[in-house]
Amino acid sequence: MTTDTPLTVLVTGASSGFGALTVRALADAGHTVYAGIRQTATRNGPAVAALDRYAAEHGVALHAADLDVTSQDSADAAVAQVLAAEGRLDVLVHNAGHMVTGPAEAFTPEQLAQLYDVNVLGAQRVNRAALPHLRGRGQGLLVWIGSSSTRGGCPPFLAPYFAAKAAMDALAVSYAAELVRFGIDTAIVVPGAFTSGTNHFAHAGTPADTGRADAYDERYGTLLAGLDQRLGALVPSDADVAEVAEAVVRLVDLPAGRRPLRTHVDPSRDGSEVVSAVADRIRVDFFRRAGLEDLLTAGSSL
Repeated sequence: MTTDTPLTVLVTGASSGFGALTVRALADAGHTVYAGIRQTATRNGPAVAALDRYAAEHGVALHAADLDVTSQDSADAAVAQVLAAEGRLDVLVHNAGHMVTGPAEAFTPEQLAQLYDVNVLGAQRVNRAALPHLRGRGQGLLVWIGSSSTRGGCPPFLAPYFAAKAAMDALAVSYAAELVRFGIDTAIVVPGAFTSGTNHFAHAGTPADTGRADAYDERYGTLLAGLDQRLGALVPSDADVAEVAEAVVRLVDLPAGRRPLRTHVDPSRDGSEVVSAVADRIRVDFFRRAGLEDLLTAGSSL
């Protein structure tokens, strides 16, 4: 469905997976969308070409923006590109992220730092590039693509990824309260473990310390090798990863001030929605007792 009030949206990590689906769904809904993709002229040139073909074939406003979230200069340049072309930016979708699988002990501290650099610090860089504009306009929306692992079943051998997603969730919740008085909404989309329809598992990183990883093989090797199949068995056969993109579109199309803090898209039903409801209710109660009720978001009246 096409919205009557098209917005300008920048989505990070849009070369594949949730990001690629989301930019197309938002453009189809009538928004002007910039797909943040790193290395647009080299490694991800084919993704940019596919994006351009989609825009031409469907007659939608969908553009690539060279954006590497690990670089503040790149984040600044991408936001500047959007503002120069459109004169405004309404929505940021923090989607850029990377998954790794393997024993937590076998990942070096440097690997964890690299993962945090993409999944957590990347969002901070883009925020610092865009928030002055959003605050100046007194309106806007930040959408954070989280993970049910933050509070759900949390299977083993994904620890660095889960830890980074938990950090991102905490950052998003803090931003929600700090931006609400500027008229900027916060919405966290919480996908479950979709093991098909994206390349998350296929492109997952592995531990650099192979010696320590090998030490786990005798007791856990079979489990680790079949982890994606175990998780996939929990997902109904009719589950569609495009539901994540559709959830983002619905949030963007809602009126300002009426967007819920969390939207769960979890066909595996790993329990994250239940735990989040309790955690968010406790946060609401604490804010009320502290006299901070006006800092709560729309979906916080629990």
